[in-house]
Amino acid sequence: MIIEQKLRDIQSHAADIEAQMNSGTVSGDELAKLSKEYSRLNEILPLINEYFQTVAGINDAQEMLNDAELREIANEQLHELNHKLPDIEKSLQIALLPRDDADDNGVIMEIRAGVGGEESALFAGDLYNQYKSYALRQGWKVEVVEENATSLRGYKEIVFKIDGAGAYGRMKFESGIHRVQRVPETEAGGRIHTSAASVAVMPEAKDIDVVIEDKDIRIDIFRASGAGGQHVNKTDSAIRITHFPSGIVVTCQNERSQLQNKIAAMSVLRSKLYEKQREEQMSASNASRKTMVGSGDRSEKIRTYNFPEQRVTDHRIKLTLYKLDDILAGGAGLDEMIDALIAADQLEQLANME
Repeated sequence: MIIEQKLRDIQSHAADIEAQMNSGTVSGDELAKLSKEYSRLNEILPLINEYFQTVAGINDAQEMLNDAELREIANEQLHELNHKLPDIEKSLQIALLPRDDADDNGVIMEIRAGVGGEESALFAGDLYNQYKSYALRQGWKVEVVEENATSLRGYKEIVFKIDGAGAYGRMKFESGIHRVQRVPETEAGGRIHTSAASVAVMPEAKDIDVVIEDKDIRIDIFRASGAGGQHVNKTDSAIRITHFPSGIVVTCQNERSQLQNKIAAMSVLRSKLYEKQREEQMSASNASRKTMVGSGDRSEKIRTYNFPEQRVTDHRIKLTLYKLDDILAGGAGLDEMIDALIAADQLEQLANME
């Protein structure tokens, strides 16, 4: 049941923030913080207003029942509003769920070929193209940070950034093992093979999220090499950063200059450390909760792409869509899959609140 006092407190808090923003007494970071909070509340306010209007309409209709001439109209209104109210309450409950602060961030994604040799590397390439196409359809920017390409258009590993508002909120459930079942290009006998690739999705960290001390890292410079890098050259521009406390090592050789590679590598390192912190916090707070859509563990098998049957199955929510080509093209089918995962997570959170 929606708590009306809580909703009125939200309305009052939004009004206070608006007054502060218009007072001219706040600026800079504080104004940006208030603006972000107000924008979030402004998404909820129309639902709150609709809720109170609906409740008021129900109360008015109940009073009208005492008037014989208006009783028929009142019954019609009551039927309509009582049918409408539960949907508004459910929408409000979802809107009021605690938000992941990282949902608005961009993402760092890593795709690594698994078992299956060259076929697995080709599938890793398919997954990269899928996410790249999807991101571009959202109006997001995609930038490759590091890649280890194979001669047949595949990737043993590829690391890339997706820069766009809300990218992590949409992409975070893609972490895990993705399996493919198809006849490989390298298979002459026409037999169906199963191979896999792992996907890791991390929110892109801001400078304020993670502080990296100079004493905690070592930066090595080496000559860029290998197939695939679009700007690979013969200068000593590639960067390897080792973070001693965590043991995390990040390399980047895809940019044109040593400085650009260092900036890109630091961005990935910062995001890896941020995700590590988040995992530790979530592990402590969610120790008793087994999430329906998984923990984001890249070792968990989450999805199968079956080419002979043109189907994609997400094993976490037992959803199968016969839209393989569209999903691999980053089309509406992938949106449908992501929307279902988000809805399942929201329903589970609601169930845990009851």
